[in-house]
Amino acid sequence: MADKKPGIDQALIRDLANILKDTDLTEIEVEQDDLRIRVSRNGTPVAMPMAAMPGYQLPAAVTAPAPAAAPAAALEGGHNAKNAVTAPMVGTAYLAPAPGARPFIEVGAMVKEGQTILIIEAMKTMNQIPAPRSGKITEILVQDAAPVEFGEPLIVIE
Repeated sequence: MADKKPGIDQALIRDLANILKDTDLTEIEVEQDDLRIRVSRNGTPVAMPMAAMPGYQLPAAVTAPAPAAAPAAALEGGHNAKNAVTAPMVGTAYLAPAPGARPFIEVGAMVKEGQTILIIEAMKTMNQIPAPRSGKITEILVQDAAPVEFGEPLIVIE
């Protein structure tokens, strides 16, 4: 049985970074065997085994707000950032399951933990985003069909 090369191929990461620079892209992701590498201008490169990524959710260590994100003290309207649901990925946020359909949530609505609160389309895949806790929707910070960045506050649940 052949041994796998330990560590990450740094030349691959450099090549991906050069592609970002040459093409003015903000992010690029590649997948080889059981390894996925994402390089972004807005954050740090992320590499992890595919087995560690259940469905569309990223591990908790990766879903922490990005350092360049809004200050943790407060959001618009004076809400504490700990009550905000942030984007787990870069993509396009949709507040309803289909164009013209009733939205998943509205301000003032009560949600249960695990209930779908919106969809983020990433790489032509529709990812349902569940409510991380039960509570009342006090603010929707994103417009329907708007692009969102990783770690961006989307909804406030109190």
